[in-house]
Amino acid sequence: MQSIYRLGAGLLMLAASLAQAQDAHLGRNLAATCANCHGTNGRALGDTVKPLAGVSADKIVAAINDYKSGAQPATIMHQIAKGYTDDQIKLIAAYFAAQPAKK
Repeated sequence: MQSIYRLGAGLLMLAASLAQAQDAHLGRNLAATCANCHGTNGRALGDTVKPLAGVSADKIVAAINDYKSGAQPATIMHQIAKGYTDDQIKLIAAYFAAQPAKK
């Protein structure tokens, strides 16, 4: 019977480590949805869309929350922002903040 408990405990530990491995890239995966407008890794091409790479996480979170609340007018960002939880927004912001800015 003890071996069954050990096996169960081992499976739980394996499941937890797999979940952590998936979560390690969650910010990057969420941020990938921004690439169509803001460029790969937040390095936007051209002058029509703001680059996000290298911008502080706090500034990105504040901007997304402004879009989400409607305080900042937008053509589409207000709709996109509403699709993310506060925790997801923080992950996205942290990912872009860690990317080197376009030179």
